[in-house]
Amino acid sequence: MELLETQDPERRKLLETSDRHKRELEKEVKDMSDKTEKVVKNALIIGGVLAVSYLLVSQLGSGKKKKKLKAKSPALASADEEDDDEPEAPGVFAQIGTKVVDTATLVLLDLAKEALAEFLKNRKQKDGDS
Repeated sequence: MELLETQDPERRKLLETSDRHKRELEKEVKDMSDKTEKVVKNALIIGGVLAVSYLLVSQLGSGKKKKKLKAKSPALASADEEDDDEPEAPGVFAQIGTKVVDTATLVLLDLAKEALAEFLKNRKQKDGDS
């Protein structure tokens, strides 16, 4: 049966064209899946870094005293007002935490900027090819 298929030149051309289109489609699907995988990895990395940054900030910032909303007796209120007037100096760990958060924010913004620039570049190339 295959002998008959190869003898007919028109059928052979159609089979070759079909194979070529099949290879091109497989290549496009592979390229799309690679790009999608890369975007998902970037999103997971950025999300992980944001989650770690949030945890660090929440752990380092939890040492601050929260204001009480309860009503106080007049004698205690005047004593507490004297203590509240003094500003609390941030501790060494709070300063380190602030620096870490600032640095992490800058790194994340830089990564997001690069990812967005690459995405827009790829999209522009894709639109130009169409």
